[in-house]
Amino acid sequence: MGRVLPFLLYLGLVTYALSDAMQRPERDPYGLPKWLWAAIIVLLPYVGALAWIVLSRTRPDPAPEQRGRPVAPDDDPEYLAWLREQARRRKGTGEGR
Repeated sequence: MGRVLPFLLYLGLVTYALSDAMQRPERDPYGLPKWLWAAIIVLLPYVGALAWIVLSRTRPDPAPEQRGRPVAPDDDPEYLAWLREQARRRKGTGEGR
């Protein structure tokens, strides 16, 4: 068991670090291409995986990409205009009393 435990620890670290590195949205996370990060993580036992984990936890993520639509309905101008239109219609027909 003493020989297997370090290998299992390394395998877990490498698996986690590789999956985390490959799922990053940016093309060159932390100044290096993804393929180079993969090589560092796999070829430098423990050091590569731990370097990725430490960097990804200590450095802030770059600004997230802007989405095409607002996140919440109350931030959506189209939805707010629709609500105003509904209120105007209710007010005009006497509904809501």
